[in-house]
Amino acid sequence: MTSSSPKIYLGELNHTPLGDLRLAASNFGLVALEWADSQPRLIAYLLHHLKGQVEENQKRIQPYAKEVGEYLKGKRREFSFAIDWSTLRLFQLKTLKAVFDIPYGETRTYAEIAAQIGHPLAFRAVGRANATNPMALVIPCHRVIGRDGKLHGYGGGDGLPTKEWLLKLEGAVIA
Repeated sequence: MTSSSPKIYLGELNHTPLGDLRLAASNFGLVALEWADSQPRLIAYLLHHLKGQVEENQKRIQPYAKEVGEYLKGKRREFSFAIDWSTLRLFQLKTLKAVFDIPYGETRTYAEIAAQIGHPLAFRAVGRANATNPMALVIPCHRVIGRDGKLHGYGGGDGLPTKEWLLKLEGAVIA
């Protein structure tokens, strides 16, 4: 007999160039990646939005942690693991799938993403969807920049310095 609540597996990736990270996955793929100092917020997200049973399970998280670690060392440009998109609301899903498709080392503006998803005036809503991205690094919201070519908003790690570090890692040209 199966439980009605999905099981969410939680694990960690420590000692990265950007600090310690926490990852969560369902049986369908990655659902969240957060910095360790935001773990209480991550747990609240998992319990409230996903309504799943959270279980520490480093073995289930290891494939995700391995690839994220390789990315942060500059040894990986794309992730091969599955992403569980089912946890996202419709607008956020459309936005974050468009962000996910931004190639390594390239950037797009909030306005370009808004136009791409068919809502050309919704650049602020695109910014909000990025701000609530549950899978930073993997869904590369750091690749979204302002129309002026400058870095605007980043909630992960140390904020804008982290966004800048990620873009430099990828060799992206930034203003």
